[in-house]
Amino acid sequence: MKLLVIGSGGREHALAWKLIQSPRVLKVFVAPGNAGTTQERGIENLSITAIPDLIKFAKTEDIALTIVGPEAPLADGIVDAFHMANLKIFGPTRQAAQLEVSKDFSKAFMQRHHIPTAAYSGFSDPIKAHHYVEEKGAPIVIKANGLAAGKGVIVAMTPSIAHAAIDSMLVEKNLGDAGMHIIIEEFLQGVEVSFIVMADGRHVLPLATSQDHKRLLDGDQGPNTGGMGAYSPASFISPELHARIMQEIIYPVINGMAQEGTSYTGFLYAGLIITPDNKIKVLEFNCRMGDPETQPIMLRLRSDLSVLIEQALNGTLDKAKAEWDCRAALGIVIAAHGYPEAPRKNDVIRGLTDLNLEQENTKDFHVFHSGTALGGKNGKEIITSGGRVLCITALGDSIKIAQRNAYRLADRIDFNGCQMRRDIGYHSINPYLK
Repeated sequence: MKLLVIGSGGREHALAWKLIQSPRVLKVFVAPGNAGTTQERGIENLSITAIPDLIKFAKTEDIALTIVGPEAPLADGIVDAFHMANLKIFGPTRQAAQLEVSKDFSKAFMQRHHIPTAAYSGFSDPIKAHHYVEEKGAPIVIKANGLAAGKGVIVAMTPSIAHAAIDSMLVEKNLGDAGMHIIIEEFLQGVEVSFIVMADGRHVLPLATSQDHKRLLDGDQGPNTGGMGAYSPASFISPELHARIMQEIIYPVINGMAQEGTSYTGFLYAGLIITPDNKIKVLEFNCRMGDPETQPIMLRLRSDLSVLIEQALNGTLDKAKAEWDCRAALGIVIAAHGYPEAPRKNDVIRGLTDLNLEQENTKDFHVFHSGTALGGKNGKEIITSGGRVLCITALGDSIKIAQRNAYRLADRIDFNGCQMRRDIGYHSINPYLK
């Protein structure tokens, strides 16, 4: 069968890479994909991105099922449109995707269903928002209500940073419609964890645990980013904590959506924080796989992803079982010069050719592309085209060994102004440095 993956990032590269490994899958199309997906056997990029064009393509090519990677198509109602066209697609409907699209919706939903999260208030008036910060003090968190491509969350460690964030969103309107309404919530101390599941509307299949690193610099310093690296499994999630996350967070979400008449099918990402007193609170929901968490998770997955997705679409995830490589996986993001504020494009990436040759002989690592394109002098060089450029992902018998393997490979990649953290995985390797 032929499959279609929507998106252009590292998450979509990893999903397509895993899907094409299935003996059931003849070809995977990625719309629009990146320079990395063009190099994979059995994967082909599409230049189309408009929903009507994608529907026409899926019908013409007899696409068995479509998998949605990023949030924007979900917000635009791609799942609803495919359903109307009687096409199989894995992802939540536009209404269900409000869990990510609207912070206000998400917070109110959690309150209705008693799902623990940070205390908050919503504002459209900058004066009232400034007064609230003056009353609460810092640290405090400012969030754009809508989708802001990873730029909508400011962890303000001082009141001046919080006030600047309010003005940027509500007065200067630097985030456009996404920042016309904001959420200001309490700052929570603790360890962050990414918990990702597949849902079929009633049943849930948890994927391997993971943790990403949001801050740009070592030691979780610097500005927030879309993620500078991730690893799996998150060793501090004990079986007991795993069960609590399912009971206190995941099942209430799926059951709550069903109770409100909005069945949830698709990947669900819960960004959580485990507080020092061992409480679990939700930082955010994403209606998709995380990036860069997808990369190490897919490297560890031994089951046929296409089968798991079909089971989800058939409502039989209660009969599904995911098998995992017992080794750990760790991914290091290499980012462009100027990321996250103003990433530079068109820098030629060096060192990929030798790694690509090595990839053909081993399943112990993979270079997943995010912000890459073909260009340069002859139009065939791989160049930077976005903020997060590559995710070098490797397996190892422990997090420490996976880390060593991944950095050994990442150090062979170079382009002008490239930047990466040197401590991905330190929460598990050196827990006392948290």
